[in-house]
Amino acid sequence: MSYKILAFVESKDNKFKSPAFEIVTEANKLAQELNISFEVLTIGTNEAKTDSAILGNYGATKVNFVNIEDLNSKSGKSGFVYSQTSFAKVISNFASKNGFNLVLLSGTSLGKEIAPRISVSLDAAYCPDAVDIKIDNGKIIAKRPVYAGKSYINVSFNSENVVIGLRPNVFKPVNSGDNSAEVVNVDLNSLDISEKDFSVIVKEIKVSSEKLDVAEADIIVSGGRGLRSPENFNLIENLANSLGAATGASRAVVDAGWRPHGEQVGQTGKTVSPSLYVACGISGAIQHLAGMSSSKVIVAINKDKDAPIFQIADYGIVGDVFEILPALTEEIKKVKSN
Repeated sequence: MSYKILAFVESKDNKFKSPAFEIVTEANKLAQELNISFEVLTIGTNEAKTDSAILGNYGATKVNFVNIEDLNSKSGKSGFVYSQTSFAKVISNFASKNGFNLVLLSGTSLGKEIAPRISVSLDAAYCPDAVDIKIDNGKIIAKRPVYAGKSYINVSFNSENVVIGLRPNVFKPVNSGDNSAEVVNVDLNSLDISEKDFSVIVKEIKVSSEKLDVAEADIIVSGGRGLRSPENFNLIENLANSLGAATGASRAVVDAGWRPHGEQVGQTGKTVSPSLYVACGISGAIQHLAGMSSSKVIVAINKDKDAPIFQIADYGIVGDVFEILPALTEEIKKVKSN
């Protein structure tokens, strides 16, 4: 089967971030293995258009750009930020009209929402949450977790059209150098966008807090059931504040209502890949390890010397978190004050 690859990338706050670079890197890798070219499609503001050329550093040679203000003007509505349904229509129609039969996008909240719509529009097979993609005799094979991360399956495709959602922070972006991609404006009139394509709209985006997002943080301090109660998570927050880190949590404490779901790290939460991950009172269930094992440096603090978390930790401290965390926080503060 012959493939033509389209990589859809998102911008956030008018800038491209790690998920965009991951998608472009993976599209470039697959294109090289298949000895074909690929193109990028993005929807954003003029500021994002200026930033689009940076995608060339990750292998893109051509970026097709859709101005979101021009897209929104097709709605006949006002007072909204963007429309998921119009995004899906732009991507599916652009792919269809230009012969792209393999669409890659990130499994962000937006990606998860629009990918099934794109798949239906293209009559395509859809694989969400892919953690690896390989080529076997010219065929695409995607690997994804099942049974809450207890196992993995390889997915092959019989359909001529394929949509794959890549799990964020799993695929490593590769900056190949100071290259610049060609940025081309897409003619919206060629994509047959109309008012009916804006059936779902986002009127306002509110940031719930000033806390760092674990999915984007370079340092994360996570707590588990070893903290015993939600009141004790101030120990995690204090250490995180001293390090300039995001606060994470295991599934058990999120399910217990101790912490918000947005902080959950693991198979059913967020996959993270920070420079430093500090796991406090977390035993290391396989679902949690699946979401953080790619961290560059892992520090584990647990009173159980046989806890599975120590098997992947670079540094381990066997001891009581209620004694170690306050002492560690104070020492970090002293070092930073000097």
